[in-house]
Amino acid sequence: MTDGTPSGTRNGPGPGSGTAHDVIAIGCGPFNLGLAALASTVDGLDLVVLEERPELTWHRGLMFGDASMQVNFLADLVTLVSPRHPLSFLEYLHDNDRLYTFTVRENFFPSRREYEDYLRWAAARLPSLRFAHRVERVHWDPADGRFAVHAVRGDGTRPVLRARDLVLGIGSAPYVPDALAGLPPDRLLHTGDYLYRTADVAAARRVTVVGSGQSGAEVAADLLGRNLAGGPAVAWLTRTGSFAPLDYTRLVLEMTTPAYMRYFHSLPEETRDRLAREQWQFHKGISTGTLDEIHELLYRRQLEPGLADVELRPGTTVESAAVDPAGRAVLRCRHRDTGRAFAHTTDLVVAATGYRDRTPAFLGPVAGLVARDGRGRPRVRLDHSLELAGDVTGRIFVANAGTHSHGVSSPNLDIGAVRNAAILNAVTGREAYRLPRRSAFTSFAPPRHREPPGHPAPPNPQDSMSR
Repeated sequence: MTDGTPSGTRNGPGPGSGTAHDVIAIGCGPFNLGLAALASTVDGLDLVVLEERPELTWHRGLMFGDASMQVNFLADLVTLVSPRHPLSFLEYLHDNDRLYTFTVRENFFPSRREYEDYLRWAAARLPSLRFAHRVERVHWDPADGRFAVHAVRGDGTRPVLRARDLVLGIGSAPYVPDALAGLPPDRLLHTGDYLYRTADVAAARRVTVVGSGQSGAEVAADLLGRNLAGGPAVAWLTRTGSFAPLDYTRLVLEMTTPAYMRYFHSLPEETRDRLAREQWQFHKGISTGTLDEIHELLYRRQLEPGLADVELRPGTTVESAAVDPAGRAVLRCRHRDTGRAFAHTTDLVVAATGYRDRTPAFLGPVAGLVARDGRGRPRVRLDHSLELAGDVTGRIFVANAGTHSHGVSSPNLDIGAVRNAAILNAVTGREAYRLPRRSAFTSFAPPRHREPPGHPAPPNPQDSMSR
């Protein structure tokens, strides 16, 4: 591994050549973009990234002007494993002559817009990226010992690319629960599309947010600002018993580190599932800054008579939804503490119901090769590769589909560089990047060598990998 100029020209011939590569990564979000960035300075590695969109965009539907990242600038594409890399966030600031102003700002959490601009800056420097390439089918070719990736380019041509290893970074899909799925499109939108549907929001007399989390809170804050300016009535219904903050205290954050991820992976399946349920506040809570903003908007409303109503109602489950004769959405709700059922009528529902992993149709030909756990989920090894049938010599790595195997921090941006480094080390068969050996002060596993006589201690996953 070197820290010189990215080696994009080493990534082989053009995308229509049909030549084989070492690695094909599918999807170009932040995780696979980071993989390409780290791979660009690994000598002798031939990696390409295929993305169906014509250009890189990131969370445009929630790109509020003042929205801030929830991780600091060090959690960029590369820094946590390669701080001198030429595609770091600091190099981006330096290249755009903003390093001093960023320092004087004394806020090391970039805005969401600035982070997307950084991603696009990095993408422009990586010839290994192939935009406007929609993958149609992937299959394992035992005669060739490689995966064949059938794609469709923007110009209609259909290249077939081959690689011994694949990395899936296709992201997750917006999730709408069954209770809301029956509403017509003009009465329902997902938070991921919120800024694309501002005309519908402005036309509504009452808008209801269902679900909490950061995206739901940001939409609620935007709606409260509109309400304060004379806009629609606002309701916010959440199943959680309170509008709970993200738990970002220091020692709790150690449970989002590589050390905890390794410990989590070593646990039995049922224990991992229990912990994932218990740790919802790590990733489904709301930043304290957004909660403060919401409270300030609510306080300011007291000084403005005649505004449309605002209703905040936690501890509420939406059980079903339909449209009444007047064309309005009617939500059938139940108060969780009392069990009382009630109806809630609104013009527009914003589903702040998160995202779910998706299995794209192009993986159909290899689906039967993947080993499954007791709940039918792919079995994911510690190095983020799927367990495949024994006669498959290639590997399929997953960039963000391991919440059940690696913990709730798996989707976090600050784990991306470490995960990508682990994938590249596995692909190259050497330590292309040195992984952090101590990322937490906390010892998550029980102590070794303190068992009663006759009870040998099991291996401690932290002893050799996190210290």
